[in-house]
Amino acid sequence: MYGAASSEIYDVVYTLRGKDYPGESAYLADRIRTKFPAASSLLDIACGTGGHLAHLAELFDDVAGVELSEDMLSVARTRLRDVPLHQGDMRSFDLGRRFDAVVCMFASISHVESADELDAALRCFARHLNPGGVVAIDPWWFPEKFIDGYIGGDVLTPDHRTIARVSHAWREGEESRMDVHYLVADGETGTRHFSETYRYQLFPRARYEKAMRDAGFTVEYVEGVQYGRGLFLGVLEGSVS
Repeated sequence: MYGAASSEIYDVVYTLRGKDYPGESAYLADRIRTKFPAASSLLDIACGTGGHLAHLAELFDDVAGVELSEDMLSVARTRLRDVPLHQGDMRSFDLGRRFDAVVCMFASISHVESADELDAALRCFARHLNPGGVVAIDPWWFPEKFIDGYIGGDVLTPDHRTIARVSHAWREGEESRMDVHYLVADGETGTRHFSETYRYQLFPRARYEKAMRDAGFTVEYVEGVQYGRGLFLGVLEGSVS
């Protein structure tokens, strides 16, 4: 999942598919400062190739990123040379410091493998926040909103390449899986194909909210944003070990 081949084209694919990194980052900063006006430091968990972090770095004085995939981090390090970037698992990493805000975008939180791991991740987020700090979490689809058997497809021409992306998502028990196939055509090197499979837990809204409360957060759910998946916001009420 998120290997070298997909990391190389990740930014151009999702930008051309309509993902608004600058707009989402500005929205996050606004919502964070509504709850913590003086927020100046931010940690992006599962920062990927740095699509959001590149813009958040312009909106906060002190930013850092954590990402599990070394291939994704390699891309992020190229574009964010002055930003501290760390390889780590969202369930257990320890940076030895706290921030005013923590964000976890692009449904990355749902890559955990169980509800217990969701709880562990939220506790880890809390350990990296100052008291009164803000968490923002972009969830995957709730079970009742997930479309079993959904097919997506795009043909993109970012530069000298043509990239075709086709995906199929289906439900398997209490999680969803998505197969994504890519064809990348280049005039010099020809055409290559690769595929990846992603797993997303289908947590109900109430389960996200329970994990947040148990980790010491207040809970607010903003409907309609993030392409319909919504956004969870919370404020850390006290220190959590």
